[in-house]
Amino acid sequence: MAQVKQDLSISMAQANAAGLFMGLLPTLPFMLAYGLIWGGDHFFAGFDQFFGRFWLFLLVFLVGIVIHEALHGLTWMIAGRKPLSAMKFGVQWKVLTPYAHSTEPMPAWAYRLGTIMPGLVLGFLPLLIGLIGGSGWVFFVGVVFTLAAGGDFLILWLIRRVDRQALIEDHPTRAGCYVLLDAPAADDPN
Repeated sequence: MAQVKQDLSISMAQANAAGLFMGLLPTLPFMLAYGLIWGGDHFFAGFDQFFGRFWLFLLVFLVGIVIHEALHGLTWMIAGRKPLSAMKFGVQWKVLTPYAHSTEPMPAWAYRLGTIMPGLVLGFLPLLIGLIGGSGWVFFVGVVFTLAAGGDFLILWLIRRVDRQALIEDHPTRAGCYVLLDAPAADDPN
């Protein structure tokens, strides 16, 4: 049976702009909670600890980006049962956007898991650890990488109505994917 592709993607530039908003939404409640629990002075001290040492911040950010993309690929390989050869990594220099891309289709549930994993591991986990322990430095690592996962949250929003078993093919150049659907038979009036 022939298949058609339903395009559920947006340009990388659109994903960067909308992704910032999508990353900010889950971050704001954590920031409010941190300020309420630990106080404003502690909040700003943590901010200074993280962003005040520029070279350390830059190193953490660059290593975090590599880990972010590796988590996408590794999770897609494990959950989607794909070989390393099916993963492509790179940077779209025009919009300064790193990417991980699976060249083979996988079930939507596996695609979703690989899409959310960096936001969970690098974003929400440090947010929670920093919030519970009062570590401003760890907390702001979580803030930065939750914001960085905003484009991933946007993709999850784009595919929110896709059945978990539907086959998803990662879009090769845009943020998002194709959903592979069976084409109706030629004699099917629908």
